Amino acid sequence: MNFKQIFADFIEDESGLTAVEYAIAGGLVVGGMIAAFNTLGTNATAKINCLASAVNGVSDNC
Repeated sequence: MNFKQIFADFIEDESGLTAVEYAIAGGLVVGGMIAAFNTLGTNATAKINCLASAVNGVSDNC
């Protein structure tokens, strides 16, 4: 095999692209989960604080 054929085979080989695509998709999923959990955590903290205030007799109407 000559260098030209090896280079052509390397360019046409797409087996590594699948791993890259999965890595990008995984990164997007993880990023979305982090954003969702941050929002959920903020909302949950606000509700817990509201419940704690209600238990202590403070009415914030939250």
